Amino acid sequence: MRNHPLGRTGLFVSELCLGTMTFGGGEGIWGQIGSLQQAEAERLIGQALDAGVNFIDTADVYAGGKSELITGQALRALKVPRENVIVATKVFGEMGPAANSRGASRHHILDGVKASLKRLQLDHIDLYQIHGFDPATPIEETVRALDDLVRQGHVRYVGASNWAAWQIVKAHGIAERLRLARFESLQAYYTIAGRDLERELIPMLRSEGVGLMVWSPLAGGLLSGKFGRDHRGDEGSRRNTFDFPPVDRERAFACVDAMRPIAQARGVSVAQIAIAWLLHQPQVTTVIIGAKRPDQLADNLAATAVVLSDDELRQLDEVSRLPAEYPGWMLARQGEYRRKQIAAAQTR
Repeated sequence: MRNHPLGRTGLFVSELCLGTMTFGGGEGIWGQIGSLQQAEAERLIGQALDAGVNFIDTADVYAGGKSELITGQALRALKVPRENVIVATKVFGEMGPAANSRGASRHHILDGVKASLKRLQLDHIDLYQIHGFDPATPIEETVRALDDLVRQGHVRYVGASNWAAWQIVKAHGIAERLRLARFESLQAYYTIAGRDLERELIPMLRSEGVGLMVWSPLAGGLLSGKFGRDHRGDEGSRRNTFDFPPVDRERAFACVDAMRPIAQARGVSVAQIAIAWLLHQPQVTTVIIGAKRPDQLADNLAATAVVLSDDELRQLDEVSRLPAEYPGWMLARQGEYRRKQIAAAQTR
């Protein structure tokens, strides 16, 4: 298990991160995603830590706070030294019926961090993330509130999830101008069948030195190898009960068709190839994996041992490459001369 620095910080996190969305269950989507209770969750957390994972991601909204409760109790029950685990959680989602029990306002952030710390049984959160963009709250208000948490020691680093490139850059501009803590990470959807963030977000992350945490690396199970043009997976598959995130199925199945022979030649699962492809992408800091069973987790963990050849990466890139869009195709055309100059200078 390799470790990577998170953004421009000195914090190192494992290349795989254990996601806890399957913990807690309950009504609505949370029961469809997973309903693991304390003993089952402790087994998965222990298994991940034993494999070298030092990074756990959760959110206050997962199962209405139950995921944080289970995660915190598991770390205590397993007697995990605090310095051995990096705990990330998120705030933004609706946590109650009141008008201010949601969003990225100072009011909700300050209430949210106290509640998360209590549920997690921790004295600080390593990475505190804004779970979505709030059109009702000025970005400066959000950034100032997060900086206060860092200065008070409740939070070590801050990040965002599901934000657009311009929103993060605007937040960075505010943070730089006011000398506040900046977003060091972005948690975003990225798969071989869903490469949309390569248009704007990847260039921004590279430019700003922001770490990338990938969620749903198997596209909600669609890239597990259990789905294809002629089969819909197991009856209990998550995709059959919670069809998310949105994916172009023809594009996804073309990727599965390309990954399957690569997986068969190695004697590994299609899911491992899908995760390994992400681990080969230079901008990826960590890939968040979730599971309902120990064998699923073991399979995902094994993806770190899969090394794809240059030919295999080219093949997978060709089948999954995004269609050209403006201004991307114009930027590529007009910048070609300068890229050649840069390349020539670097070879001398």
